[in-house]
Amino acid sequence: MAQVNIRIDDNLKVRADNIFEELGLNMTTAFTMFIRQTIRQGGIPFEVTTKTDPFYSAENMKVLRKSIQKAEEGKLTAHELIEE
Repeated sequence: MAQVNIRIDDNLKVRADNIFEELGLNMTTAFTMFIRQTIRQGGIPFEVTTKTDPFYSAENMKVLRKSIQKAEEGKLTAHELIEE
């Protein structure tokens, strides 16, 4: 059996380990799954892009923080959703 060694940021590894643990996996099993899917799909098994989700834009995060602050201060306004 081959052995593969990689270097990864400590914080990134801890975060990944936590998620894998929740899924009942360890790092070796997770990477093996990734490699198997890469082979089955003939490439990276997810889209690789420089696009970012607009939900996480600085402008939207600012709006969300203001909304959270208003909610915590009890200053929410009720709105009705009218569907046509």
